Amino acid sequence: MHKQRLIPLIVATALFMENMDSTVIATSLPAIAADIGTSPLTLKLAITSYLLSLAVFIPASGWTADRFGARMVFSIAIGVFMIGSIGCALSQNVTHFVIARILQGMGGAMMTPVGRLVLLRSIDKSALVNAMTWVTVPALIGPVIGPPLGGFITTYFSWHWIFLINIPIGLLGIFMAMKYIDPIKSTDPERFDLYGLVLAGIGLAGIAFGLSVASLNLLPWPVVAGLVAVGTIAMTLYVMHAKRTGSPVLDFSLLRLSTMRASIVGGFLFRLGIGALPFLLPLLMQEGFGLTPFQSGLVTFASAVGAMGMKTLAARIIRAFGFRYMMTVNAVISAAFLAACALFTVTTPLLLIFIILVVGGFFRSLQFTAINTVAYAEVEPAQMSRATTLVSVNQQLAISAGVAVGAFSVESTMLYQHVAELNASVFPPAFLVVAIISAASAWFFWQMPDDAGHEISGRKLVEISSRKGAEKAATKKAASEGTEDARDQRLG
Repeated sequence: MHKQRLIPLIVATALFMENMDSTVIATSLPAIAADIGTSPLTLKLAITSYLLSLAVFIPASGWTADRFGARMVFSIAIGVFMIGSIGCALSQNVTHFVIARILQGMGGAMMTPVGRLVLLRSIDKSALVNAMTWVTVPALIGPVIGPPLGGFITTYFSWHWIFLINIPIGLLGIFMAMKYIDPIKSTDPERFDLYGLVLAGIGLAGIAFGLSVASLNLLPWPVVAGLVAVGTIAMTLYVMHAKRTGSPVLDFSLLRLSTMRASIVGGFLFRLGIGALPFLLPLLMQEGFGLTPFQSGLVTFASAVGAMGMKTLAARIIRAFGFRYMMTVNAVISAAFLAACALFTVTTPLLLIFIILVVGGFFRSLQFTAINTVAYAEVEPAQMSRATTLVSVNQQLAISAGVAVGAFSVESTMLYQHVAELNASVFPPAFLVVAIISAASAWFFWQMPDDAGHEISGRKLVEISSRKGAEKAATKKAASEGTEDARDQRLG
């Protein structure tokens, strides 16, 4: 029990550091740009270069963990992320900063999938839902507390501390990982698929980078479309290559598993919609309602409050209803709360907005926990490293796509309304679009079998217990009726 609580916390701490760092920088870009002598628009290259680095190196994470051991790779990844953080804090110009962010991306690319692999190889499947809950929380909290924390540190201290606070967290993470995580590694690592890695890297980088810069207005739309097209062609070539190799870096054959397919396809649609929320909501609060970045951050923090409230209930809810029914219904409920953001106006009480975001955060967090857990329900131990890599790539693409769809929806509404500047009226259609996309994921979750993930949810034990209870009651009733029949015969 001690390990089942401690290891998820170690992994969660590292993932929290990464998730918070990737969002905290957004608020502080103007201050950093002024200090190193460049424009905020140019410095947005730092955000896209980080995403680019993630996309390129995530596919190599599974093989690296099998070859050198998940514990060692996880610890080194934290170390690389820390070195990148120090580089960001010491940067004197935009070139130094972008290089440091690429280094951070290399560390982050290994931390997320390998962290999950550590969890899957250290925790019994029956305890996986509870463990995955801890790992899900950082992904939800990071994007919402990052912006206000970045604003607070930049305003009252210095932007350098945004990156330097990673150092003590990282050192603690490495120490805890080396002390409490078992040094498990594959006894028969597969051949490294270099050609596949190059194709997948170009494909993912083109798609993720193209979708990311689409929302930043850094490049003309034809260039963005060209990047996505090149990425799509490279990924098509990779898929053709993967069918001919025995050790692909991205194993799409795992999609034959119904639970993995639902988690990847349904999860992509759900994340695409929800991934747009941290992008759209702060813009609505600041540009539409005139709130300061700090005030906006305090309002959007409500989602994190809801996510934390779910932590103790997720396992019970999934055990009670099963993955299939819970995920299908909850996808629609979560999408409804996302659509509710379209009703926010400048006259809407902040307390009502806060309540809607808290409750919505609860249901979104529950869904993320289920999506992240059910993916591994049918995966064999030998395939776990490939599975974590595929899931991490899918998440990265979904988030990038969510921001791009949100940005495209806002810009399309501005063109339709013939307005040149952001205002509150251009955001409702964007919230409705991403909500509909999220709701569409319910169909894929419904395609799972009734008993999907019962082994890891504990639902099977509940059904067995209920069946035994029913059989016992039936036996008791039959015995009672038999006694009454005998009594009637005696009376007769």
